[in-house]
Order: sequence, then structure tokens, then C-alpha cells
Amino acid sequence: MITVVMAEDHQMLIDGVVSFYEFHEKIKFIGSANNGEDLVKIVSLKQPKVVITDIRMPKMDGIEATKRIKKQFPHIHVLTMTMFDQPEAVKQMFQAGAKGYILKNSGIKMLSKAIEAVAKGETFFDPNVAYNFLNDLIDGNTNIGENEKIILSNREKEILLLIADGKSSKDISETLFLAKSTVDTHRKNIIRKLDLSSGNELVKYAIDMKYRF
Repeated sequence: MITVVMAEDHQMLIDGVVSFYEFHEKIKFIGSANNGEDLVKIVSLKQPKVVITDIRMPKMDGIEATKRIKKQFPHIHVLTMTMFDQPEAVKQMFQAGAKGYILKNSGIKMLSKAIEAVAKGETFFDPNVAYNFLNDLIDGNTNIGENEKIILSNREKEILLLIADGKSSKDISETLFLAKSTVDTHRKNIIRKLDLSSGNELVKYAIDMKYRF
């Protein structure tokens, strides 16, 4: 069973999430807090497997709370759930020790997936967060988790730009003088590297990144 403590200054959101997981076979919520100070206290008392925290909270924000939790209990994994998708916010949470980052509008299905991944010590990104944050990872300058890096080759970046322009694999193969099967392989590799789930997410990512290379 994955035990979870959640910090969020909107009690209604906590109540909704806890209610959903009341009879869940893998995930059990064992405490909650409405500010960072209380979060640190309840984590110390309950010592859950996973902590879910927002960034902006009263008394102590999620970044400082995460730092304190990880310093005291390095075995406890932190998942950020917030409305902020700015790269700087993501970086600060990961530098503080968080292993996952999702947006509040992601839905319960993604939350469950994130909790299970983070509980195993794996890094988890909401794809909509990755669209912004991975801008810095493309050149391999930023570490994720335990020195995991996501690096796209120059050819993959080139293909991303063409995808952003609405080009099909056939169009790209003609533009770059590559076999269509080679382009398809590049697309699959990009999806795998960015941990995207479909070609549609790849298109969304490509459009978002178009003017950031």
C-alpha cells in the first residue's frame, strides 16, 4: 500500500482527492495539511511513502517544505501538484528534492500514475509541464532526478520543427531526403525520450517548442 500525505490550501480539493481514493486498493491517504509548516509536522508524525504538495501555500511554500522533508526523511518521495507550469517553478521543486510534477487540471488518472511512479523513486512529469520545462533539457544541461537526462539530437530537433509546421512523415522525408521509415523511427524515439503517450502529444509538444530552439 502506498501511503500518502497531501498539502493544499484549498480544503475542498483535498476532500475530493481523499474521497476518490477512499477504497483504492493501492493508494491510501493518511493525512493532510493546508500549509507548509503543518505539512512538515504531519510528515514527521506519519512518515508516508509519498507527499503531494502545492507550491504556493501559507506560512511555508512547497519548495521550502520539500527541502525540509527531504533533509529529514530522504526516503520519502515528493510529488508536486500545482497550477504553475513555468520552467523555473519546476526546476526549483526538483532542486528541492521533488521526484514528480503534475498540474491540478491533469485528472485523477494521471495523479494515480504519478503517485505510483514517484513511490518507486521514479521521475514523473505531466506532459503539459514537460512542454515548457524540457526546453532547457534539449541541450542536456539540466539533470532530472538521479542524473537522468533527456537529450534530443540535432536531427530530432529538426524533425520537431517540421512537425510543428504540420508536416507529415512523408513530407519530412522528402524535405530532409530521408526514408519515411527513418522519419517514423525518429518520431518514435522522440516520443520515447520525452515520455509522451501519443503522436498527438508529440504534435502539441512540437508546436509549443517551435520558437524555443
